Amino acid sequence: MGSSVSNNTSPLVHGYEVVIGFETHAQLSTQSKIFSRASTAFGAEPNTQACAVDLALPGTLPVMNKGAVERAIQLGLALGSHVAERSIFARKNYFYPDLPKGYQISQFEIPVVQGGEVSFFLGDEKKTVRLVRAHLEEDAGKSLHEDFIGQSGIDLNRAGTPLLEIVTEPDIRSSAEAVAYAKELHKIVTWIGICDGNMQEGSFRCDANVSVRKPGAPLGTRREIKNLNSFKFMQQAIDYEVRWQIEQIEDGHAIQQATVLFNPDTGETRAMRTKEDAADYRYFPDPDLPPLVIGRDWVERVRSELAELPRVMADRFVTQYGLPEYDATQLTQSKAMATYFEATTKACGQAKLASNWIMGEVSRRLNSGETSFDALPVSAAQLAALIGRISDNTISNNAARQVFDALWAEGGATVDDATADAARVDTLIEAMGLKQMNDTGELEKIIDEVLAANPKNVEEFKAGNAKALNGLVGPIMKASKGKANPAQVNALLMKKLG
Repeated sequence: MGSSVSNNTSPLVHGYEVVIGFETHAQLSTQSKIFSRASTAFGAEPNTQACAVDLALPGTLPVMNKGAVERAIQLGLALGSHVAERSIFARKNYFYPDLPKGYQISQFEIPVVQGGEVSFFLGDEKKTVRLVRAHLEEDAGKSLHEDFIGQSGIDLNRAGTPLLEIVTEPDIRSSAEAVAYAKELHKIVTWIGICDGNMQEGSFRCDANVSVRKPGAPLGTRREIKNLNSFKFMQQAIDYEVRWQIEQIEDGHAIQQATVLFNPDTGETRAMRTKEDAADYRYFPDPDLPPLVIGRDWVERVRSELAELPRVMADRFVTQYGLPEYDATQLTQSKAMATYFEATTKACGQAKLASNWIMGEVSRRLNSGETSFDALPVSAAQLAALIGRISDNTISNNAARQVFDALWAEGGATVDDATADAARVDTLIEAMGLKQMNDTGELEKIIDEVLAANPKNVEEFKAGNAKALNGLVGPIMKASKGKANPAQVNALLMKKLG
């Protein structure tokens, strides 16, 4: 990686500056592998999705998957990168049991995606991480150790699965910043649909190159933490590695370049092997694959079809719907969430209320792990109808939460019938007896009875004790069985108490 000229601030850890660069392997969402027609579906029995090309049988030749190239173009455009008109595939030579050919087909000197950046917010501060490249390559197989005693098994189902390796400059300065970057990149690749982002299945794997140095000193020796497959473990691993390196340096030891693994059970990193440099891989152009040539017309077609990006959509939510920037940013954390918000807002015309409910009650349910935005049991039409009934004072906020809970529990959204979904809200309000009391005459009768029964509160309020009003509101709400409109109750009380 090149020298760092990040525009980001650099917090110190015990007098040391943390320097982090990222390499992320995003598995592309093609149905077949990068150089063969074998399936990329997850979860098949070992070695049932490895064809002759994947197994590197004699006489087989790789054939480029056009869909993988198109996804690389999408990423390049989304990140403001240069999409190379001509790029080269190379052989990355190393021996590992789950690498059938004895080399990996990758890109080295001329990658398909060059430069670009990822911007995100860490708190209120905007951060920008520069990208070096994103290159196409094939995945290796998988060594299985857990199910065997004294030996390992090899599953080649993943061999040949298409990957984009996305490499940053060493611009990241803390574990929190690293996680924020990884989350933003994860959001982008899933948003544009080039990767499903499933970290548990290995679809989005991050390697963090971590080093420390005194401010102003040259870059320190880095150690690469491999295969971080959760944001929680990512932060823990980097924090441990930073502490370990500082302790080593303070004790007078030199850091040795290495590849390390993180053990979530112990919370520690441990060295796996000495880190290789490019020369160790003996890269050379793959003679079986011609240069990858991408015409400008192809790039422009992909550009015209590219989905509206999260940051662009957030800006639009601010201008079109008048939302605060914080709301707009939160609502564009996923495409499904943004789509749900827009559908709800268009149906009810209350953008801020829709935002509040989605960031509040809906997100609370999601955070408890009950479901995802793609499978919400409350449709946008139902939430819009519920918001409408709050706005027209049919029900209170508290009653609305009860209706929302009922909708969630029954999971009866029809999805394809917005009218029926909205009608279900009104049916539940009636059935649950939650309509607010808007009859002024009936409400005034209740208020008069409560005032007569609570003369002490009345006297205290008139004597200047504003808190005494609460002692009147409670009994009124109780007498109305919670159906009185609180705002109307307060207005009538103030009128009667002068």
